[in-house]
Parts: sequence; structure tokens; C-alpha cells
Amino acid sequence: MPGPQPAKRLLLSIHDVSPCTEHAVVRLRDLLQVRHGARSVALLVVPNLWGEAPIRAGTQFAARLRAAADAGDEIFLHGWYHRADVPPRGRLDRLRASWMTAGEGEFLGLTRSQAAQRIGDGRKLLEDVTGRLLAGFIAPAWLYGMGAKEALAELELPLVESHMRVWRPADGEVLARGPVITWASRSPGRIASSLAFARIAPRLLAATNTVRIGVHPGDVGVPELRRSIAETVAHFASRRPIGCYGDLLAKPAIAYESEGAVA
Repeated sequence: MPGPQPAKRLLLSIHDVSPCTEHAVVRLRDLLQVRHGARSVALLVVPNLWGEAPIRAGTQFAARLRAAADAGDEIFLHGWYHRADVPPRGRLDRLRASWMTAGEGEFLGLTRSQAAQRIGDGRKLLEDVTGRLLAGFIAPAWLYGMGAKEALAELELPLVESHMRVWRPADGEVLARGPVITWASRSPGRIASSLAFARIAPRLLAATNTVRIGVHPGDVGVPELRRSIAETVAHFASRRPIGCYGDLLAKPAIAYESEGAVA
């Protein structure tokens, strides 16, 4: 007899949360949360975005971040700088960095010890600020080098997300599959390609158990992206409940398949 089928759900996340992006984040929370009744949005927090916006305990931003966590938002660590200050070492990683991000693949070139240090420091900072355990870790641009993968296998983190899946690093079990629906605003070509993918996503991901939508502060400055985000969220929210990443830990995991390297 077949076992119970995984529940269908929609997960919503806001990337690059920082003191310097707070205004845009508030607008994105309204777009995702208020209009669609989401009980939880994942906030991907950068401790010191581009080395220019450090989060400090006792500040108004820290207080608002704690209030968001108290209200039910999930707090994820999203790198430390969100900037690749250590260049990728391998040719494949250099290609991935140039294709997927503009100098923001922070965890592609780090050694195991460097990655572990940044994740550990970021975790302590955010847990001290919010008074809650970290929901998980998501590397900038969803890019993980070998050093980052080695560090994650040793760290006790509940969840890690790549562009194509969510997994539990302690044992490698995959908890959700399928591409994140996201938008890019850094060039006309990126805008056009992300709009095109959003148009086909309802058909492409109709049978996917867990649909993930991730938005970025830059999205709010492009009217076409705002409309596309609103339409895409409305489509999926009308067909499945909006949940939280933590729900994945309470459900049967998808059987692990070795990837050679986690994307």
C-alpha cells in the first residue's frame, strides 16, 4: 500500500534583509503577507550586507527583526556579506558565479573553516537578536562551493536551501524539490527571462508538492516584476495553503539521491 502523500504547500521568502533594504522589505512583506494572509514569511537576513550595513543588537532594526520573529516569520541566515570577497577556485564555480550572480556568490570560494566561521558567527548574531533558534541557512544566490558543503555537513542546522531543493544537512535527506520561482532586476535581459519563467511556472510546477517563491528588494523598483510577483503568488495561494519551511521537518522526507555536489 502506498504511504501518505506529502502535503502541497506554498513557501514565501524575502531575500537580502538588511538595515539598508528595510523599506523595500516592508513593501515586499505587504505584497506577500498582508494581501494573501500568509502566517509566515521566511526572512533571509544578511548580517553585514556588502560590508556596509552591519546588524547590531539594541538598534531599531534589531528590535523590528525580533518582533517579526515573534510574529511568526522564519529567520534564515543568508551569508555574512552577500559578496564574494574570496574568489571561486574552480573553473565550474567561476562559471556559476558569472552566470548566476553579479559578484555575490559569497560561499563559492570559501574553505570549510571560513564557511563554518561565517555561518557560526551569523547564527550567533541572529539568535541573540531574535531570541529564537535559526530556521536554517541559504547561501547568497543559492551557490555553495565545496568548502561550504563540507561545513554544512558538520553544523547542526535544521534546513539548507539551494535553487533546486531543500535538504537537511545532518543526514542529506531532501525535503522538497523543484526550482525556486524568483525574479531578477539587474538587467533588461534578466527581467525578461524571469518574467518568462514566472509565466510558465503555474503549468510547470502544478504537480510539485512544495512551491517556493523568493523575492528580492530590487524587485519593488520594477513595476513589471511587482505585477508578476503578485499574479504568481495569487495563482499558487488560491490552490494550496501558504506554509512555512519548518513544516517540511514534520513531513516524510523525499528519499535522498546523491548529486555528487549539492546545487
